[in-house]
Amino acid sequence: MSKKFSVNGTFKDSVNTVKFLTERKSFINNAQAVLPTRTDDFGVNKVAKSIHPKEQKLVISRIEEHKALAKSYYFKSDVAPLAYFKAGQYLTFKLEIGNAVVTRSYSIASSPASALRGEYQITVKRISDGFVSDYILDNWHVGDEVTAYAPEGNMTYNPLRDAENIVAIAGGSGITPFLSLARAIDQGDEDCTLTLLYGCRTSDEILFKAELDSLSEKNEKINVIYVLSHSDEEGYEKGFVGADIIKKYAPDENYSIFVCGPGGLYKFLETELPKLQKERKYIRFEVFSSGKKAEEAKEYSIKVINRGTETVIKASSSETVLCSFERAGIEVPARCHTGECGFCRSKLVSGKVYIPEGEDKRRIADMQFDFIHPCCSYPEGDLVIRIN
Repeated sequence: MSKKFSVNGTFKDSVNTVKFLTERKSFINNAQAVLPTRTDDFGVNKVAKSIHPKEQKLVISRIEEHKALAKSYYFKSDVAPLAYFKAGQYLTFKLEIGNAVVTRSYSIASSPASALRGEYQITVKRISDGFVSDYILDNWHVGDEVTAYAPEGNMTYNPLRDAENIVAIAGGSGITPFLSLARAIDQGDEDCTLTLLYGCRTSDEILFKAELDSLSEKNEKINVIYVLSHSDEEGYEKGFVGADIIKKYAPDENYSIFVCGPGGLYKFLETELPKLQKERKYIRFEVFSSGKKAEEAKEYSIKVINRGTETVIKASSSETVLCSFERAGIEVPARCHTGECGFCRSKLVSGKVYIPEGEDKRRIADMQFDFIHPCCSYPEGDLVIRIN
């Protein structure tokens, strides 16, 4: 049986509606063809552009060396104000190394307030066979101009999602996003407590120790514990950051866990964190790529289709498809290099790729229609891929 609905109204309402529509149509027809105000001058667009610029031209203002381990690079901009960010986010840099066009992401170590003062800080650590890190450490100098995209990343404190108490687990240069968070807490820009468990091989490898100690001493919301895996020194925890150490220093039962560090740290925590019996929503990992080391690297070819142009390049089973693109000088939009951001999304026309377990962050539809993220896909034969 059909239902009848009635709408309260009068004939006068209908007349007014027709009158309004007629007046609006007349106003539109008589308006100038050019907007009286440029869209770039609208306040909301100015704010959006300042927070999310397509690119930022940065100048290296100073460099700080951390023994022989790493270097901190400080940036300013002579062109526009720096884009604001949340503690825990990263900057993606675009570089040209020989014929290769590459992008790499580095967590921001400075506090968000520093962006308002016109400065960013990142820290780059030398790693074995580091293609981009070695280039940066050997070739970036004060006064050089570099290109970076707007700050991005989701490993940030959100009071609607996270517990007020943050237990941060850092390994090596993974300390940088938590240094930013500690600075933000100390400056009053973040309202949470931070228990930082910082794992290194020896005390000589600890980065920013003097500042971390100072922040911990003067601010009751910040507590820093150092854990050494290859040294038994007085005043430090010994071993690896696992469930026992987390339980020992966690402020109470209500806390979130943030993790940033090398692949080995993530693999170790895969078996340790379940012992804490915490809901998954309270555990957050900075995105990372574990990489694939083939027992014997095999050489393949990739036919790259880019807006109607076809190029055949060399590829290896031991490195990602994106690395093959970069080495061949083929520019592909990319940010995170871990499959999370989706910027490098491309169509796999033919062939087969390997994606490490836990790194396949594609949408279901992309899996169904053979779209891949080249940054975490390894060739298992000759490929045909359409980009852009």
